Amino acid sequence: MQMALDEVAAETAAAGGRATVRTYRWDPSCLTLGYRQDPATVDWAFCEREGIDVTRRQTGGGGIYHDTRGDVAYSIAVPAADVPGKLLDCYHLLCDPVLDAFDRLGIDAGYVEESVPELYHPACYLRELHPAHDVVAGSEGDSAPGGRRKIAGNAQYRKRDAVIQHGSLTFSVEAERHLGTFADPPVTPAEFGDRVVGMDELVDVDREDAVAAVEEALVAWVVGADDGRDGVTLDRDGSWTDAELQRAEELVETKYRDDEWVRARPGNGDA
Repeated sequence: MQMALDEVAAETAAAGGRATVRTYRWDPSCLTLGYRQDPATVDWAFCEREGIDVTRRQTGGGGIYHDTRGDVAYSIAVPAADVPGKLLDCYHLLCDPVLDAFDRLGIDAGYVEESVPELYHPACYLRELHPAHDVVAGSEGDSAPGGRRKIAGNAQYRKRDAVIQHGSLTFSVEAERHLGTFADPPVTPAEFGDRVVGMDELVDVDREDAVAAVEEALVAWVVGADDGRDGVTLDRDGSWTDAELQRAEELVETKYRDDEWVRARPGNGDA
């Protein structure tokens, strides 16, 4: 349902309706595949046995395991006219509240300074880390090889006249379950832990406070400094309309929960 709601939010923004910023929780836990990801990279039996949903995102990149407790998810859907036209400029703008959330939690996070080689291409968190877009956290003296470790996966796509960016912020690393969703990854849980870090490893915080920090950062980003961004109003208690929920249900049945669509491989070349 979450990917369907993201798409609905984009449709609403594209049609001249409101923009949407939100946090959400995956329940049950879910593996989301990149748009062109090969379904053969999934351990379908493991996911079924462990009660892990599998769906496909509209965004590209590798698969991400969203643990019900270990993952904090967010999405931003805005009219395309309100954000930069260049992909990377837009990406950095929409990542500003993510970096602010980490700062509010006392976590030293930022874009990785140097490229780090990939460990396993099908998994987003184990792909090459690139200075342009990969967010890492920790200290330069971190004992993990290469120093700071990846803490967030963010991706973006455009749908007609709207931009949607969604992301996974790691609250707690669940290495065995994350790796278990993939078919025979050549990476051990210890190696996964050397690449990925959770908020709970870096600071003393519970999940509720981490979510609150992300929500506060999103609010501050929307309204601007001192609640002073001209022409912007924020409905903190906003909810989906009946029409939006009906549209989301349609998308769930015809796309995001449809086995044929999820297990197909649209296009090619992004395993």
